[in-house]
Amino acid sequence: MAKVAFIGLGVMGYPMAGYLAKKGGHDVTVYNRTAARAGKWTAEYGGRAAPTPKAAAEACDFVFSCVGNDDDLRAVTLGADGAFAAMKPGSVFIDNTTASAAVARELGAAAAENGFSFLDAPVSGGQAGAENGVLTVMVGGDPEVFARAEPVIACYAKMVGLMGPVGAGQLTKMVNQICIAGLVEGLAEGIHFAHKAGLDVAKVMGVISKGAAQSWQMENRWETMDAGKFDFGFAVDWMRKDLDICLDEARRNGAHLPVAALVDQFYAEVQTMGGPRWDTSSLIARLERK
Repeated sequence: MAKVAFIGLGVMGYPMAGYLAKKGGHDVTVYNRTAARAGKWTAEYGGRAAPTPKAAAEACDFVFSCVGNDDDLRAVTLGADGAFAAMKPGSVFIDNTTASAAVARELGAAAAENGFSFLDAPVSGGQAGAENGVLTVMVGGDPEVFARAEPVIACYAKMVGLMGPVGAGQLTKMVNQICIAGLVEGLAEGIHFAHKAGLDVAKVMGVISKGAAQSWQMENRWETMDAGKFDFGFAVDWMRKDLDICLDEARRNGAHLPVAALVDQFYAEVQTMGGPRWDTSSLIARLERK
């Protein structure tokens, strides 16, 4: 059992912290910007709620964060009330936020200067993956630090992989989002085409899902896409944030992402249709407009 803190109890962080407590048996302190949500978590899982990230991190072996973006991450780590002000020598800060590789390297350097370690560890699997404890975690950092942290991370994951030095986890998550963007658009266009062609979508999917077109998105989203229901996890607003990170990194490293850039604009259309909080499979909604 380790002394652990978790900062950020959103739709992902709340169940992830819960698995650290109930599956890992760790001594967990939580911090959330909205204190009532931290209170709800402790009522459900035990542990303690702290008034600041610094207070949450005090005397901890491992401190986790899962917040919104680069600025949110800096807000909970740096400054007088940030977690970094309380990290003890030899401890490990593990960031599950989907953020830029640049901020991961920035925080990794700050951690090293202060005698503790940093791992960037973004996750894939969405809200359902978090709630079921089966996330995929892509980690950037030192191999020895990863070896110490992996058993703790595994409390909420089915796959934990070290991808390279600090920043590599975020870069791998970018690859993940680039691939998903193209897959969802392809699935949306396929279902839309089936509608226009007068095909039985269930029969079509029953056949092609057993062939080369098979994907997680097809297996888990075709029915809800066909029904026009988009309340199943990862929101359009979040995907656009992630694609912005991908496109910014591509401008930096020279990668060409024409499909990702196009799908990002399609998601912008979905936002204007009233769907900023619809899940990412809502790309079909713009094709099915009357």
